[in-house]
Amino acid sequence: MIREMQNGLFEKARLRMAGDRGLLVEYGDVIDPAVNNKVRSMAIVMADNPLKGVTEIIPTYRSLLIIYNPAMTHPVELEKMLAALEARLDEIKIPPPRTVEIPVCYGGEFGPDIETVADTNQLTVAEAIKLHCEPEYLIYMVGFTPGFPFLGGLSEKLHTHRLETPRTLVPEGSVGIANNQTGIYPIASPGGWQLIGRTPVKLFTPGRKNPFLYQAGDRIKFKPISAAEYTHLVEKEAE
Repeated sequence: MIREMQNGLFEKARLRMAGDRGLLVEYGDVIDPAVNNKVRSMAIVMADNPLKGVTEIIPTYRSLLIIYNPAMTHPVELEKMLAALEARLDEIKIPPPRTVEIPVCYGGEFGPDIETVADTNQLTVAEAIKLHCEPEYLIYMVGFTPGFPFLGGLSEKLHTHRLETPRTLVPEGSVGIANNQTGIYPIASPGGWQLIGRTPVKLFTPGRKNPFLYQAGDRIKFKPISAAEYTHLVEKEAE
């Protein structure tokens, strides 16, 4: 569950071993936009300034998981290189996060749980849709399945418990709510979130140059569409 709090940045990053090829670099002890911005900034700087022996960088809510080749580097050396990069952050221009608009058809067969969300929070379905579309959601982390965005910023008026029994198959593109989180299922998979709508947009396409439409640190803005618009966009995606 996302617990968004303030002032959670560590004065100095904390490093922990993660197996024999991983180094976890923690920048805070809470899930907070400032902490996540530090994670995003370091991930961008590391991508632009590759560190010897590092094979993969995985950003999370409040930390970076660095996968490295132990034959080429080691944690002590990585700690020195990370500290040097962090010291230069103020000199390096970090590109602003992108805002990606995601069209969503709410309710009906696309969002079978939207009435549960509305009833739980003493709202009409129209009010629930309006509230869900108002924020720009920060993508704290991408994971669970390829391209699944964990989004912060859901209105407290929409917080709804997970399903007691998860579905064995959630359709691709489904938009869901679980407690104080909202997210999107880029591929069909099991899931226990309350489904409130579905997008016709392909969020994950392995054959594209960039398989994902967004990355951690970007923002998502939901746009409500009709069933007819959904069908039209599905046909357009198939062209």
